[in-house]
Amino acid sequence: MTRGFRKKIRQKNTENSGFGSNASGRFINKDGLPNVQRRGVNVFNRLSWYHTMLNLSSFRFISYLVIAYILINLVFALIYYIIGVEHLTGIDKTNPGNEFIDVFFFSSQTFTTVGYGRIAPVGFMASLIATFEAFLGLLTFAIATGLFYGRFSRPRAYLSFSDIAVIAPFQESTALMFRLAPYKNNALTDADVIVSTAIEVIENGAPKSNFYRLDIHLSKINTLALNWTVVHKIDENSPFYGFSEEDFKTTDIELIVQVRAFDEVFSNTVVQRSSYVTGEIVYGAKFVPMYYPDKNNLTTVLDLDKINEYQKQDLPASAGNKE
Repeated sequence: MTRGFRKKIRQKNTENSGFGSNASGRFINKDGLPNVQRRGVNVFNRLSWYHTMLNLSSFRFISYLVIAYILINLVFALIYYIIGVEHLTGIDKTNPGNEFIDVFFFSSQTFTTVGYGRIAPVGFMASLIATFEAFLGLLTFAIATGLFYGRFSRPRAYLSFSDIAVIAPFQESTALMFRLAPYKNNALTDADVIVSTAIEVIENGAPKSNFYRLDIHLSKINTLALNWTVVHKIDENSPFYGFSEEDFKTTDIELIVQVRAFDEVFSNTVVQRSSYVTGEIVYGAKFVPMYYPDKNNLTTVLDLDKINEYQKQDLPASAGNKE
């Protein structure tokens, strides 16, 4: 954060945000993970590889597995080739290319413990390498199976957040709004949201981030089946009271959002986070409806493609939005 707000904010800042007042940059990334770089330990202690693999997208997860599988077999194929193809029976020795291809597929068959039998190791060294590769293959597939199970069995909220927040008319005043919606067929109940904001202010000539807990108009709902528009009314109790359009554009602001709900299938509580920063807050706008009845008027259609759609809206002149 670099641009500080110089006006007085009435609300008292909170100390339990989990972030320091002199922390810099975005506090929470859009994916909900903290924007923190850890130093002082090596990469093997700094990263939890299990959590990293669980948090990868499905495409990247599968891609990494395929790439790792190919690289491992290429390494073992090179080892067999260096030892000498004469230590493997059934190799096509018409040219070096065919030799390496046969060695590569022998490696893949050994790694997966398939062992078709056309090619077999001869001698101590080739047999030792094949034995080690088969053992490594068993361990690798056991780890991959555990990762697959962990990814499928891990409770997740599966919520999609709007890319933007808006300053919109609300109850003869204005409010800060964003919305979210479940994008899978999981059943979420007893959902509640906690929203706090970091506002950079200038104190004694130096920038400092103050944190404030935002009051939410409806902070808990019984069932999260459709979209949920989270509303923070900008009144005398809001840290944004008195903010003009220019203030929202020039002050470094970050909204930190945490949604917690109960997943009935997993019988467990799920949590998902997101954030909005200056530049992702649209002043004078209102979200358009994103659900409607189907043509037979028998069910409700939730159109997730509309989660970011809004239309410009004039704001009422009020003490909370001085121009």
